[in-house]
Amino acid sequence: MEEIKEVSPATTRVGWIGTGVMGSTMCAHLQDAGYTMTVSSRTRSKTDALVAAGATWADTPRDVAKKSDVIFTMVGFPADVREVVFGVNGLLDAAHEGSVVVDMSTSEPALAVEIAERATARGVHSLDAPVSGGDVGAKNATLSIMVGGPEDVFLALEPCLKVMGATIVRQGDHGAGQHTKMMNQVLIASNMVGVCEALLYAYRAGLDLETVLTSVSGGAAGSWSLSNLAPRAIAGNMAPGFYVDHFVKDMGIALSEASRMHLSLPGLALAHQLYVALQAQGGGLDGTQSLIRALGSLSAINWDQR
Repeated sequence: MEEIKEVSPATTRVGWIGTGVMGSTMCAHLQDAGYTMTVSSRTRSKTDALVAAGATWADTPRDVAKKSDVIFTMVGFPADVREVVFGVNGLLDAAHEGSVVVDMSTSEPALAVEIAERATARGVHSLDAPVSGGDVGAKNATLSIMVGGPEDVFLALEPCLKVMGATIVRQGDHGAGQHTKMMNQVLIASNMVGVCEALLYAYRAGLDLETVLTSVSGGAAGSWSLSNLAPRAIAGNMAPGFYVDHFVKDMGIALSEASRMHLSLPGLALAHQLYVALQAQGGGLDGTQSLIRALGSLSAINWDQR
C-alpha cells in the first residue's frame, strides 16, 4: 500500500459527506483552516453555506472520492455508512490508491473493521473516528475524537482532527474508536436519566430550577449533560444537539455488543427503553434532554406546560 503522508491545507484535497447538526460545522472548521473541500449530503441545501464559502458540491459520495485525498463521512446510521461507502454510488470504488477514508459517524465496530478490510484490498487507508461533545463541541471545535486504526494513518491525519477537536486519542486498531464511543454512550445514558429525574424532583419540591442547578452543577453531581443540557430542558428548548433517534441507535449497538460479550448492562437497558418510550411519544427528532417529557408523564407532569 502507498505510504501515507501527513495532511496539509496546501497539498491535501478533503471530501466531506454528511452535513447534519454536527457535520456542517465540523466541515466548516476544515474549510476555515484552508483545506480545499468537496462536499455532499442527502439534503443539498444543508451544504449551501459551505458552497458559498468556496466548497465544491458533488452529487454522490463516489464523486466526492474522485476529487479527494481524504474523505470524511459523518452520517446517521450504520445503514447510511454502508450506502455511502459501499453503495452503487459509494465512495470506496472511486477512492484512489493511498487516499484515506475517515468515518466519524457513530456506528458498529464490526462495520469499521469491514471498511478497513475492503479499503485495504483497494490500497486505501481508513480510520474510525467517532466523536463526542454534541453541537456545542462541534461548533467550538472542542470535540473528543476517539480513533481506531493504524498509528501511521492516525498521525498523518492528526492535523485535520485537531482542527475539529480538543481531545484526540488513538484507542487501538480498527473498531477501537467505535468501541470507545459505545463506552461513552453507556456513560451518558444513565446520566441523562439522572439529570432528568433530578429536575423533576426539584420541580415537584417547588425549588427554583435555575438556582438549584447553580448549587449542584459545581459539586460531585456535576457532568457535561447537567451543565449543557439541563439548562435547555429548563428553558423548554428541546432542539437537538444530538437526536433521540440517533441516541437510541447508539444504545442499541452498545447493547448488541454487550450481549455478544456476555455482559449484562441493566442501567443501559433501562435508559434505552425510556428513550424508546420517548420515540413512541413523537420525540425522535428532539434532543436527548427531551427525555424529561417521557419521565415527567410517569408522574403526571407535563413539562411543557409546567
